[in-house]
Amino acid sequence: MSNNSLNNMDISEKQSVAEQSQAEQIPMAEQLQAVGQQEQSSSAQPLRNSVEAALENYFTHLDGQPVTDLYQMVLAEVEAPLLEAVMRYTGDNQSQASELLGLNRGTLRKKLKHYGFL
Repeated sequence: MSNNSLNNMDISEKQSVAEQSQAEQIPMAEQLQAVGQQEQSSSAQPLRNSVEAALENYFTHLDGQPVTDLYQMVLAEVEAPLLEAVMRYTGDNQSQASELLGLNRGTLRKKLKHYGFL
């Protein structure tokens, strides 16, 4: 599959390709690395660009107000949908989700509770 065709896929199509590859016994880490390399090699970085645009918009609308805990705010805004998408992808299987995310299962449960997913 070419870089261009992968870059034009939405997330569900990429998941389908990953599932097909997994069925062919290609390790998940290798699949993710390949997708990551293909996305990095493209000029478009949608997640990064979205975060940058959102922060620029945020700073523009501050109107001189002080900012605190920006790091935590951004992490929470990214982490919640990440957890939600991974749980949906794994069919709410916490063991698979924790492995996919590289987190201890207890840490995953703590985060899921924090965001109200449990």
